[in-house]
Amino acid sequence: MPTLQPYKGVYYLWNYVPNLPAAIAFTAVFTVLTMAHSWKMVRTKSWFCSAFVIGGICEIIGYASRAGAYNATGSLAPYLIQAIFLVIAPVFFAASLYMVYSRIVRAVHGEAFSLISPRWTTIIFVAGDFTCLNVQSAGSGLTDHPNIATIGNYIIVAGLILQVLLFIGFLVCCVIFNKRFGAHMAKTGATSNIPWQSRLYMLYLTSIFVLIRNIYRIVEFVMGQHGFLLENEWPLYVFDGALMILVMVGFFVWYPAQLQPSSRESMVELTSANSMEGERSTTTRVLERHPLAMLADRLCGHT
Repeated sequence: MPTLQPYKGVYYLWNYVPNLPAAIAFTAVFTVLTMAHSWKMVRTKSWFCSAFVIGGICEIIGYASRAGAYNATGSLAPYLIQAIFLVIAPVFFAASLYMVYSRIVRAVHGEAFSLISPRWTTIIFVAGDFTCLNVQSAGSGLTDHPNIATIGNYIIVAGLILQVLLFIGFLVCCVIFNKRFGAHMAKTGATSNIPWQSRLYMLYLTSIFVLIRNIYRIVEFVMGQHGFLLENEWPLYVFDGALMILVMVGFFVWYPAQLQPSSRESMVELTSANSMEGERSTTTRVLERHPLAMLADRLCGHT
């Protein structure tokens, strides 16, 4: 039976021996989910979801390293690898969620209803996310040194707090767009074949999961090396691993493939209220049609 081993015979990196079956199980689950996401990304050519796949790979590496540390709790490499990759994985998930929001807005031509323009939304939130990534990575790299481990924890907490604030700002943008565009659709009698509403609900759900995970991590590092969350392993699997599995499942079920800008389907058609009386008068149409279809309409005498 493995026991805790001190690093260089001086101090302990772990407060417990990692649970081998749990680490193997989560490694297997994240491997299956990451393969499924990779397949769907390639099949639908949704390359903007590549950051999501990278996040899944980070989860695999993190939990595989925990499994490797089962018989090597005195080794620095598996401890650092799992600490870094499990902390940064949600950053890549978040980057894809930000890009999905931008594509929702562009797909329905709803730029006027977004608090921030789609282009700047992606730039601001993704740049902020990778700033969090660098801050958290820097902090994780210091946690193995006893003399500066506390400083490393503070740096990680700062990165996590910044990420929480970013997520709150992101959710505010989603809610405002949802209300504005939904009111516009109801007022004008618009219809859309783009599943914008369901994809926004997916963003709400997955973002809340990531937000809960980040709050858990903040509490974990604030409590310190000898706090309850770092002295017990089960909270990691409940408030981090399980939530990230739900994020990957939710993203896969409501995959945003239909939101790609290259889609040539008609996006939104706005009709007047008189359409219900049989006198259909189209006031505004936002269509993306093939040139041959437009030529055929003209030859048939359509406007």
